[in-house]
Amino acid sequence: MDDDRGRQPTGADFEHLLAFRTSLRRFQRWSEDQARAAGLTQVQHQLLVAVRGHPGADPPTVRDLADYLLLRHHSTVELVDRAEAAGLVRRTADERDARLVRVRLTPKGRRILNELTPAHLARLHELAMVLDELVADASAGKSVRTAR
Repeated sequence: MDDDRGRQPTGADFEHLLAFRTSLRRFQRWSEDQARAAGLTQVQHQLLVAVRGHPGADPPTVRDLADYLLLRHHSTVELVDRAEAAGLVRRTADERDARLVRVRLTPKGRRILNELTPAHLARLHELAMVLDELVADASAGKSVRTAR
């Protein structure tokens, strides 16, 4: 909303921002709890999603994963090391460029991810509905009446 940049935020703007951030944080906390119940850390779950969600025919490289997870390369290498030791992913050399290391899900990693994903998609849909309501309310100048 480029036309709103020059105006001072209102109380309703802050209410909408708080409601959105609270909803987002609740989703994050719920997701962390789900990952823990499945025997994963939150970041291992994010790694599995990044590996599976990577577009294209080739599995992601460590650099791709670092970009998706907003981590430094060496931190991503350590994360992949731990996930590989846990049997969640495996590294393979790229068939065309041996300098590249690609990361694939193992059957165990795929099984756990497939168990976690349906509930995450349902919760994400709920979060999207909350965001839609907040955007509509903010556009209409309405105040947030209830905590979401």
